[in-house]
Amino acid sequence: MALEHGHSMEEIAARLDQQNNDSGRLRDAIFGGIDGTVTTFAIVAGVQGAGLSTGIVVALGLANVLADGFSMAAGNFSGTKALADDRRRLWAVEERHIAVNRQGELDELDQILARKGLRGQVRQDAGIMISEDKEQWISLMLAEEYGLPITDPRPIQAAFVIFGAFVAAGMLPLLPYLIGLPDAFSWSVVTSAACFFGIGAAKSRWSLAPWWKSGLETLLIGGLAAVLAFAVGRMFHP
Repeated sequence: MALEHGHSMEEIAARLDQQNNDSGRLRDAIFGGIDGTVTTFAIVAGVQGAGLSTGIVVALGLANVLADGFSMAAGNFSGTKALADDRRRLWAVEERHIAVNRQGELDELDQILARKGLRGQVRQDAGIMISEDKEQWISLMLAEEYGLPITDPRPIQAAFVIFGAFVAAGMLPLLPYLIGLPDAFSWSVVTSAACFFGIGAAKSRWSLAPWWKSGLETLLIGGLAAVLAFAVGRMFHP
């Protein structure tokens, strides 16, 4: 039976390094892509439902893509920076505690290892080996005691990822209008649906759901948002 990944020493090391370097970029990309498509197509559907001109669709759509994308990036930057600042603050706390009350920190480490199922001499040896590397020791304490990520979050990278995903996906509902296709709204529906389904299908790689089910689920979420926006727009149709 074929397995999902290999187990050579090189493959294991590469997989662990990739996991340690991932500070939520996958989540940011998926979130930004879905939100960019949903909000932009909702504006397109709402303006179309109100019977307004193509120029207004493009103007409002572009304004949404850039302004809302920047807003999301700024919010993600602030949130990630707050997490990074908190991690650095607690790192300094743990460093000071190790210097002032090393035995107390060793007792905390021992309890953490006990909760992971280590017993007897094995637990004692593990505690000694971990405490010999202060950086690894503090990283473990931050993860287990405070629930913080192993690696330091990267606010700028987080902002660029979510902004890029938002703009790239958010431009798709506007593309038929920008290139002047006839019946642009119908093409916008098709491109938006394809984007929703594609994001959902890609997301299935990191979930237990089959690709088609994940794609349909995301398509349904985006479709409901579009229907609501179109219905509101129709209320103001002259």
